[in-house]
Amino acid sequence: MVIGVPREIKDHETRVALVPAGVTALREAGHEVLVETHAGNGSALVDTEYAQAGAEIVSEAADVWRRAEVVVKVKEPQPSEYVHFRPGLILFTYLHLAPLPELTARLMEARVTAIGYETIQEPDGSLPLLTPMSEVAGRMAVQVGAVYLEAPNGGRGLLLGGVPGVAPANTVILGGGVVGTNAAKIALGMGSHVTMIDKNLNRLRELDDIFNGQLVTLASNQWTISETLRSADLVIGAVLIPGASAPKLVRRSTIAGMRRGAVVVDVAIDQGGCLETSRPTTHTEPVYYVDGILHYCVSNMPAAVPHTSTFALTNATFPYLLELANNGLEAACKRRPALREGVNTYNGYITHAGVAESQGRPSKDLAEVV
Repeated sequence: MVIGVPREIKDHETRVALVPAGVTALREAGHEVLVETHAGNGSALVDTEYAQAGAEIVSEAADVWRRAEVVVKVKEPQPSEYVHFRPGLILFTYLHLAPLPELTARLMEARVTAIGYETIQEPDGSLPLLTPMSEVAGRMAVQVGAVYLEAPNGGRGLLLGGVPGVAPANTVILGGGVVGTNAAKIALGMGSHVTMIDKNLNRLRELDDIFNGQLVTLASNQWTISETLRSADLVIGAVLIPGASAPKLVRRSTIAGMRRGAVVVDVAIDQGGCLETSRPTTHTEPVYYVDGILHYCVSNMPAAVPHTSTFALTNATFPYLLELANNGLEAACKRRPALREGVNTYNGYITHAGVAESQGRPSKDLAEVV
């Protein structure tokens, strides 16, 4: 197969979907690899490294999209890239289609096979291609929150961990999955008082054991969320329903009742956000205020640490990409059922129920349309 790697064009998206080691492995398996010039620069991977690994360096993104059978990316295509869609193209990237009906429609119209990293799901329920970026984003969320709590950056003027004689800041984490767990690690490590809210009582028991009772665990309901956020200084949205829109756990009225200068970091923004007041922001313009509460809702947070993120991501994605390249879509999905779960659109149909439900569209099982 011909594998294409275009340069990412989303605001401050400095990750790249394939590292030189992956190029070498694909070439050894008999595949051709096209890499747009400077695609890896943001992750400190230069064209000469890709060329030495066996890639063809292509000067124009349009040529990568036109010649490739599989285009592998990091983030969802931007509107200026929609012109490259065509029947038979396989797109392998983070899609997060639930809150993106226009992109979904364009993929369907062009009959693109779109495989979302975030919905590839193993039989045990794990999300192996989402996990590494969730780990990065969870850890970053606390760092970012701590910075924006500083008065010069618009926050309440709090040190997250406090000092002897002065109480630490209160961090509230909504969701006890990968993002939430990693956020808790960093927040506790920085000395914050941490409360975790989740609807799964068994998960809360696990977290209580993991953290040896250092964090407060609460069962999720509207009253608990509202009351807990009244005294919160940093709130981290870490809720996920694979493929579907995130539930709006925090109402506008709850935001209005929070302390002025508190900070919200909504990591769930890729799936629409878990606060009614959340809307996507960029690394260029990362924050805004609602009722005096600072909101940070950057939809590609891990791009701020691209060297770490690129290698963490490609460690996870490459085995699936190689399977796809070696065997084609249908055979690869049979060999690795988890890959089948990642197919969001195929030949004009939505093939992921969560995406379809979020957009009010019909869906087809992949087996019905392949």
